[in-house]
Amino acid sequence: MTKKAPQVSLIVPAFNQERYIGRCLRSLLSQNFPRDDFEIIVIDDGSTDRTEYALGLFADDVRLIRNETNLGLPASLNRGIHSAHGAYVVRVDSDDYVNANFLLFLHSFLAQNRYMDAVACDYLLVNDREDVIDRVNCMERPIACGVMFRIEQLIEVGLYDENFLLHEDRDLRIRFTQKYAISRLELPLYRYRRHETNITPDRQRRLVPAGIERASKGQSK
Repeated sequence: MTKKAPQVSLIVPAFNQERYIGRCLRSLLSQNFPRDDFEIIVIDDGSTDRTEYALGLFADDVRLIRNETNLGLPASLNRGIHSAHGAYVVRVDSDDYVNANFLLFLHSFLAQNRYMDAVACDYLLVNDREDVIDRVNCMERPIACGVMFRIEQLIEVGLYDENFLLHEDRDLRIRFTQKYAISRLELPLYRYRRHETNITPDRQRRLVPAGIERASKGQSK
């Protein structure tokens, strides 16, 4: 019997995230959403630490794409999206994690509101101990993750521009919202981890062509 296609594709880019990837994937596998209705696609962008070993512990639960060399975050995300089988796509970064109702609520929002294009949820800013630092409005302080898109619209706008390394999500959002809209779900379903390696100084808040500067937070955030 042919296996049915999943409704949602979770895209998880990873670069040297042995410390956090397990926490991320466990939160995705603990969703209050039918397991057959979502897939988890992890793109290992040429990690040089023990990320490969950590991912091996989830070999039966995720679909792994491994870049032989480091391609950068936008190219890795595009590889994941191009391989997705779901009608909806949502990115979760490998050092973050999510509430158990993350997929249920985001998917229900778009499935029940066919005229809406994408939905983002509010998020909790947490530290390395997973203490909550702040609750954040996703429209006032948008992040790259926790936004569910209809995949055909995401492909139509051209996916991520692989020429940009920092803030590739801002460029995508600008192009997407020129034609479509991102709605807000006022529930903090995403957990955005802040640690020393992912705080980008204000002087770096710009789009940087790939090959010039390696972004923080593993790759970019």
